[in-house]
Amino acid sequence: MALKPPLSDLPINTADSGFYRGFSLNVTIISKIIISVLVVWAIVWPEWAGEVLGAWNQVILRNFAAWYIWTVTLFVVVCLGLALWPTAGRLNLGQDGEKPEFSNFSWFSMMFGAGIGVGMLTWAVAEPVAHFQNNPSVIQGVTTALEADNVRTAYVWSFLHWGLGAWACYAIAGLALAFFSYRRGLPLTIRSSLTPLFGKSLSGVLGHIIDIVAVVATILGVAQTLGFGVEQFVAGLSRIGISGLALEDGSATSLGIVVALLVIMGASTLSALSGVGKGIKWLSNINMVLSIVLLGFFILFGATFFGATAFFVGIFDYLVALPWLSINVYASDGVEGSEAFKLAQWQGWWPVFYWAWWIAFAPFVGLFLARISRGRTIREFVLGAMIVPSLMCFVWFAWAGGTAIDLELNGGADGVILGAANGDKIFAMTAYMLEPISQVLSWAMAVMIVVLLMTFLVTSADSAVLIVNTINAAGDEGPKARPHILFWGAALALVVGGLLISGGTGAIQTAMVIGALPFSIVMVLMCIALIKAIYNDGRREAAGIPTLSDDIPDAMPAE
Repeated sequence: MALKPPLSDLPINTADSGFYRGFSLNVTIISKIIISVLVVWAIVWPEWAGEVLGAWNQVILRNFAAWYIWTVTLFVVVCLGLALWPTAGRLNLGQDGEKPEFSNFSWFSMMFGAGIGVGMLTWAVAEPVAHFQNNPSVIQGVTTALEADNVRTAYVWSFLHWGLGAWACYAIAGLALAFFSYRRGLPLTIRSSLTPLFGKSLSGVLGHIIDIVAVVATILGVAQTLGFGVEQFVAGLSRIGISGLALEDGSATSLGIVVALLVIMGASTLSALSGVGKGIKWLSNINMVLSIVLLGFFILFGATFFGATAFFVGIFDYLVALPWLSINVYASDGVEGSEAFKLAQWQGWWPVFYWAWWIAFAPFVGLFLARISRGRTIREFVLGAMIVPSLMCFVWFAWAGGTAIDLELNGGADGVILGAANGDKIFAMTAYMLEPISQVLSWAMAVMIVVLLMTFLVTSADSAVLIVNTINAAGDEGPKARPHILFWGAALALVVGGLLISGGTGAIQTAMVIGALPFSIVMVLMCIALIKAIYNDGRREAAGIPTLSDDIPDAMPAE
C-alpha cells in the first residue's frame, strides 16, 4: 500500500453559541454529569458508595495487579527506546527549527510542580519511614523492621514508586500529545494521540469516549493528590497555631477540610483564570525556590552523610532490582495472614496503587507537559521529563526521608516521627530538630512548609482545571468561558471534600484506582500509535512525502 501524508485534520464538533460556545457538548456535559453523580453519591450515600467502590477495588486489585505493573514497565521501555532510537530522538515536538517557549528553569519548575511536587512534602518523609517499618523483605523475614539492615530495602521501594515508572506515565502521554498536536497540527486533546490507529473515526463517538475517560481520570487523579495535600495542609495550620482544624492524631476535621479547600481552590481558580504563562509559571518558580531552600536545610542540617549514602547506594540498589521489580507480581493464596497473602496485599497497597495514581494523573500532567514542551526534541523531553525529575525525587527521599530514619535509628527521636500521621511527619521532624534551638525558628520553618505546600497544591489544582477545559474545548488552549473554569474548580473541591468527609483518603484512593483502569488501556494504545507514527514518518521522509502540518497541502489525501 502506497504511503500517504499523515492525518493533519481531525474536526471535533463544538457549540457555536451559548453557554458552551467553543466546547464539545458530548465531552463536557457527560463529564460533568459523571463527576456530579460521583459527588452526590459520595456525600448523600457514603456507606453505599464506600461498599460499592471497595468491592470494585478488590476486584481490580485481584485481577489487574499484573496489568498495572507490566503496563508501567512498557511505558519505561518505550520512553527510553524512543530517546535512544535515532529516528525518534532527534524529532522536534513542533515544526522543524522551532524553539521552546519556556526557559529550562521555568519548564522544569512547572513540570515538577504539576507532576509530583506536592507529593514530596508528604511522601519524601513518610514513605521511606513506612518501608523502614514494613516491606516485602520484612514480610519474608529477610530484613528486620526498624533496624539498620532494612534501610537499603526501604529505599529500593521508595525509589521504585517515585522513579522512572512514575515519570514514564507522564512522558508517554506528553510525548504522544505534543507529537500529534504540534507536528501534525491536530487538536491538543487525548483522542489525537490515537489517530494512527483509528484515523478520522476519532471525530465521533469513539473520540468522545476517550476524552471523557481522560477527564474523569484527571479529576480523580488530582483529587487523590489534593486529598493527601489537604490533610497535610491542615496539619501544618495546626502546627503554626491555628486550632480547631485537626484532631489529636493530626487528622483533619470536617471544618479543617472545608477551610483548606476554600483557601486552596479559591487561589487555584484565580491562578487558572490568569493562564499558564502568568499565574502557573510564577507559582511554579516560587515553589521551586522554596523547595530548594527546604531541601538545602535537610542536606546541610539533617542527616547529611546518611542521606548521601541513601542517595547513591539507593540508586544502585534500585537499578539492580528494577528489572525484577518491573515484572514481579505477588500471587495471593487466599489464606488471610499467610506470607503469600501479605505480599499480594502489600503490593496492592503500594506499587499497584501508585501505578494507578500516576496513570490517572497522566492525562492532566501529560497534556500540561505537551503544552509547555513545544519546540523540544523527543530525546530532550525524555531526559527532562523522566530522568531529571526522577533524580530530584531521589534527592528528596534520600535527605528528607533519610533524616527521619536517622533520627529514629540513631538520633533519639523515640517514635516522635514514626507516630505522627503521614501528613504531619515532616512537621514533627522539623519541630524535633529545631525546637531545642529556637521555638521561633521551628514555627518559621512550619510556616515556610505550609506556604510551599499551598503553592504546590494550587499549581496542581489550577493546572488540572485548565487541562480539563482544554480537553472539553476540543484542544483549544486559549482562555475561554470563565464559568467553566469556576465549575471545574468547584467540582474538584467537592470531589475531594465529599470523599474525604465520607470515607477519608481511602475513598479517594479507591475511586482513583477504578478510574485509572480504562485510561491505562488508552495509554497502551498511545504507545503503539506513537511508535507506528514515527516509523512511518521515517519511511515518508525517505520517500519525500511531507510529515509536518505546515508542509502538508490541504488537498492531499491522508492516511
